[in-house]
Amino acid sequence: MPTRSDEHVGSWPTSPYDTGRAVLEVREVAPREAMFLIDGMESSYIDLDDPAHLEFEYMQHVDAVVAAHLGRETPLRALHLGGGACALARAWDATHPGSAQLAVEWDPEIARLVREWFPLPRSPRLRIRTGDARTALDAFPAGRWDVVVRDVFVAGRVPEHSRDQGSWTALRRVLAPGGVVAVNVADSAPLELARADAALALRTFTSAVAIADPAVFKGRRYGNVIVAGSNAPLDEVAIARRVHGLPMPARVMAGAELRRFAGF
Repeated sequence: MPTRSDEHVGSWPTSPYDTGRAVLEVREVAPREAMFLIDGMESSYIDLDDPAHLEFEYMQHVDAVVAAHLGRETPLRALHLGGGACALARAWDATHPGSAQLAVEWDPEIARLVREWFPLPRSPRLRIRTGDARTALDAFPAGRWDVVVRDVFVAGRVPEHSRDQGSWTALRRVLAPGGVVAVNVADSAPLELARADAALALRTFTSAVAIADPAVFKGRRYGNVIVAGSNAPLDEVAIARRVHGLPMPARVMAGAELRRFAGF
């Protein structure tokens, strides 16, 4: 009997697909592995044979925070603001059995097509809802989610209304006691966007960390910075241990160093 991933072989588009809002492309980068691009930007990496595989370093960093803070196999109630091909949600479905996840995707056609093209968990393990990520936050009851991941980009930038104090307050409201928020910032020197999110995390939560390649923190190259916050203590030593064990070790900022980075 074919596996679920076998059912999807050959269903990827062979040329860019215009949804009317965005141009989608799937590139086969290895046998049974593909890169999903939105408007030419790499959005998700899908391994048909290994759903737990996370190719992107920033997703590995988010996963390290969640594993250190909530445990490796603990079922998660996870909200993904910005879905793409749902690579992180697919990985957590494999590594956190029993999880119930929701991805909010702004383009209805993307939400439809990723279900068609990729082997994603079915509802209620993973639901995909369409709409504006910031607006969606206000619709959830307080304490609804154990994990919230903000990975929303328009033309390569996080929309202003998804990274202001109001959005961080909304993230805190929907987070369950002991839960964790992780936001993805793409930035370059002087890292104004990453510093701003770090400052908001410190104002909103009692505990916060930031993770990135050391070269990104030093402003030597463009890259992703993960900023995480929680009202329960984030164990920076445990997080660093997991991050340092990754194929490309990264740096973890916390405490006084993070406050300096954020301009406190």
